[in-house]
Amino acid sequence: MASRLAITARFDVIPGQEAAFMKEMRKQAENSLSLEPECHYFDICVDVDNPGRILLYELYGDEAAFEEHLASRHFAEFIKTVTPMISSKTIERWNRA
Repeated sequence: MASRLAITARFDVIPGQEAAFMKEMRKQAENSLSLEPECHYFDICVDVDNPGRILLYELYGDEAAFEEHLASRHFAEFIKTVTPMISSKTIERWNRA
């Protein structure tokens, strides 16, 4: 059985863009969970001391499921919309033990 793939993504949001970014982020989480059968978990966390620092924890059935996520229309629309709102992002892939 293939290991599930965990993704962490950290976004640094430009000050003043936090509310707009979170609106889009919540929509993206909802779309991923409802439209992608192999997206099992999508959690959005906000830094306690910095509301412009956002951490995502996502869980996919496998690498192929994550690649499908990246190729989805809703992901492309999300990235196009939020790119002007962020100053940096970091994406990491993890094998779930």
